[in-house]
Formats: sequence, C-alpha cells, structure tokens
Amino acid sequence: ELKEIVFIIQSQSNSFHSKKAEDLKRDILKQAADLGKELPTVLLIHQMDGHEGAWTILPLMRDFSVTYGRNSSWIFFCEEDTRIQVVKLLETLGRFDGSKEWFLGKALYDEESTIIHHYAFAENPTVFKFPDFAAGWALSIPLVKKLAKKLKSEPLKSDFTIDLKHEIALYIWQKGEGPHLTPVPEFCTDDVNSYKVDHCATTFSNFLPLCGEPVKKEDVFVAVKTCQKFHGDRIPVVKQTWEREAALIEYYSDYADISIPTIDLGIPNTDRGHCGKTFAILERFLNHSSPRTPWLVIVDDDTLISIFRLRKLLSCYDPNEPVFLGERYGYGLGTGGYSYITGGGGMVFSRIAVQKLLASKCRCYSMDAPDDMVLGMCFSGLGIPITHSPLFHQARPMDYPKGYLSHQIPVSFHKHWNIDPVKVYFTWLAPNTEEELNGKKVGYNREDL
Repeated sequence: ELKEIVFIIQSQSNSFHSKKAEDLKRDILKQAADLGKELPTVLLIHQMDGHEGAWTILPLMRDFSVTYGRNSSWIFFCEEDTRIQVVKLLETLGRFDGSKEWFLGKALYDEESTIIHHYAFAENPTVFKFPDFAAGWALSIPLVKKLAKKLKSEPLKSDFTIDLKHEIALYIWQKGEGPHLTPVPEFCTDDVNSYKVDHCATTFSNFLPLCGEPVKKEDVFVAVKTCQKFHGDRIPVVKQTWEREAALIEYYSDYADISIPTIDLGIPNTDRGHCGKTFAILERFLNHSSPRTPWLVIVDDDTLISIFRLRKLLSCYDPNEPVFLGERYGYGLGTGGYSYITGGGGMVFSRIAVQKLLASKCRCYSMDAPDDMVLGMCFSGLGIPITHSPLFHQARPMDYPKGYLSHQIPVSFHKHWNIDPVKVYFTWLAPNTEEELNGKKVGYNREDL
C-alpha cells in the first residue's frame, strides 16, 4: 500500500532548493490522490528537528524506527530533482518482501580506488556498490530498525562526512555482516524525456539548473589563491583554460608578480590551511570591489572551473540572501559538529554572506587553520546554512563513478595529479558552441580521464 511508504526528500533550506522540494512533495501527493489512495507521508529533510547533521541521514534512523516502525514497510529517499512515477514505484517495491532487510538503489561503483573513499576496497573497488541518490533509494523497515538499534549501542563516530552515499552503504554493509545494495533497474537517472524511461519508477532532470538569464559576467568576482612556488606551473593552466570566462579575476599570493599579475596580501604562505589568506580575500572583496558585485568565488590555483556554467547556476539563487555554495562536507555531525563547503571545488559567497561573516567576531584560530572548515564553523554559528551543489567537485573526474557524472553538467573539478589538466578542462568544463548558443543539454565526448 502507498501509505506504507514514507517518502524522505533530501531537501535544503535555501529558498531555491526548498521550493523545488515542496514542488516534488506536491507532485507525489497529487499522484497518490489521483490514484484514490490513502496519502503517504512525505517529509523534507531540512525541516526535521533542526539537527545540523540531518542531511547525513543516519542520525535520523532512530526517529524513523520509533515513528514509522509499526505501520510502514519502506523508507524511500530521493533528491529534490528526482521524478517519481508513484504507480511504478509501488509495483517495484512490491517485488521485495518488506519483512526482510533490504537496501535498494541504482548501483554505483568505483572503477579504481579513490581518495574520496579513503582507498576502500583497493584490491577490487568494483565489488562494492553504493546508491546513486539521484535515482532514489529505499530501506525496508526491518533494516531501519536494525540500524536504529546499532546506533543506540554504538553512536556514530564524529569524523568526516565526505561522500555520503558511499559512507551510508559502508555503514549498512557492516564489514560484510549487513546487506549489500540490491540494484533495482527501475531506479533510473535518465532524463524524464528520454525514450529509455518507459520501465523507470524514477527519473532525474538536473543537468544544470537555469532560472532565467545567466548572471552577468561582471556580477561574479573570482579570487584565485596561489603562492610563489606555483606561479610557474599552475597559473599558466588557469590562463590556458578558464580565465577568459571571468570578467573580474584577481590572483592572491605571497609575492607580487606583475607578469601574472598577483597581489601580495601581506599574509605569508602556509603549507596548509590558508585561513589567514582566505579571510584577507574576504575583507578585500568587501572593501575594494564594487558594492554592486553580488557574488564572490574563491578557488585554488589547481581548481578547474566553468565560470560560464556557474553564471547559469547562480541565476537560481537570490543574491539578497546569505548564500554559501559549493560541495558540502561534514565534520563531527554525529555529535554536534558542522557542515562546510570544501575549498578545492570552489566556494561561492553572496556579498551579504560575506558581510554577515565579517560583521561577526568569528575568525581563524591560526593562520594555517583549514579555511573551509573555519568558514563552515562560522556560518554554522551564525545560523547561515551551507548550500550543497553536486556539480562542484573536490577531486578529479577519474575519482568519481562514471554513472554518477553521466547525469551532470559539472561546474568544477580539483587537482592536477597524474592528469593533463588542460585536457580535463576542455573535455569536461569548456562551454561548447551549442551550449553557448542555447543552453541545452548536449552530448559530451568525455574520454576516460
């Protein structure tokens, strides 16, 4: 029965995202009403109990077990851009015995072991499957109860949340004692208009959001963090690739080199962390750039980014809201903790977010503190939510499953290790003519990079 499925939308509190989640909720309930069925429960994760770590899902298992353990059969999770055919979903879940422990989803796997998964399953990474959240994924209530019980006796360790879908699958797998992910072919990430979707219970349509005209080039100020030792090898890559997409760009270093040109902020370079430098960039943006420039992007000198696509993405966000956007990680979320935007993929700030941050007393506890984590801590303390976009990437294309990247038009990648960064940029990020003309989704010729 439909009323035995609890739908959880992995929503966010930013106004653009919460509206999309509300639209999806309305669509699910309308489909249920049109079927003449008793309405299911549909919950938005950002509205649940104000828990900073609610987006990591595992901390909610005990609530799910207590509240829905008696009258429900499945908890079904989806993203705000997942499209659901309720009748097909009912048929699909009906194939599985809900009294057993099931973990269902569209399977992703690593082609090779990767840093973002701590090199797990190094001998053969393809053996371990984890769900593509975009296609939706489901847990049977017996499995939810088992996880809730385990969490009660063994609280979550308070370390890093880096790739949630992989980490949840690892937790459920319990070193081989729990269930593996069961792949479900009806959970799809094909576009809703594709000829392939007839058999699909779910589809997905978030190649690159566009909400009206892209923001103007002059509305995005780009700050590149560099230092003298990388002027010779990293900066030329930026100049050969994405620099031409930026109208306003400055390079911040520990040494003023007029040939680039770089600006010496008077902050000595540190081997790691760079908190002092990042806060100096924020101060400079507020005090020296035009107050009419609503957006700031801070990137590393080995970040590859499409400013062209970022301008499309930013058309969906209100610059009058405090926005802090990028790829979200978590630290210590099982025990309080905070979320943060990981720096390598690029950190995007609305001017008002920078104003609120600098008006607060929150600053670096040392010059080489990790800048992205300190910013996360500060914004968390100010009650300003982190806004996650899966289109920003802390690592290289080869570090992600092909199936995961196949339904994205990415905005950034990071790192130059063992790759040709110029080739990566032109394969994955450079706007091609068709995209520039009409903004349509296009087929990319992406070699295995």
